[in-house]
Parts: sequence; structure tokens; C-alpha cells
Amino acid sequence: MATSLGDAPIEEKHRDLMQALAVALDEALNPGLTGNAKKIGFVLLVFPYDGHEGRANYISNGADRKDICTLFREQIARFEGQPEVSGRA
Repeated sequence: MATSLGDAPIEEKHRDLMQALAVALDEALNPGLTGNAKKIGFVLLVFPYDGHEGRANYISNGADRKDICTLFREQIARFEGQPEVSGRA
């Protein structure tokens, strides 16, 4: 079955390293905290520099996807110098 952009799991060649990095980042940013007690969220994107036909692999420490979409829209607006988009991220 074909997947849409963003629907596929992390590519096998990146999975173990990305999961290990996510655990290490989460422990560094939220020492001893779990679940709703976490204070800091993060997103890690891994993508190829060569060519644009590849995909970006994404992992977070449990952040809600809707909030991440808002975060991305706001960050893109900052990068492009546009007014900020309101949201919860």
C-alpha cells in the first residue's frame, strides 16, 4: 500500500539512531520527567542534502501533531519574514 508524504514510518536506515537521539534529547531536556510532567518538547527532522526527491524523517518526544503543524507554520512565517500566525505551539 502506498503512503502519502509524512505517513510512512522512519526509514529503516535512520530509525535506531533517531530513536536513540530522541531518548537522549528528552532525558537532557526533561530529566526525570514523563508524560504530561515534561516541560520541553522537541522535533527532530532528518533529511538528505543531495536532491529533493527524498523525504524528511520526523520524531518528537510526544508532542501533539496539531501543535507541531502550528509550530512549523509559525517558524516558516518567521523564516520568510511574514507576520506571525497565531497558534498553540
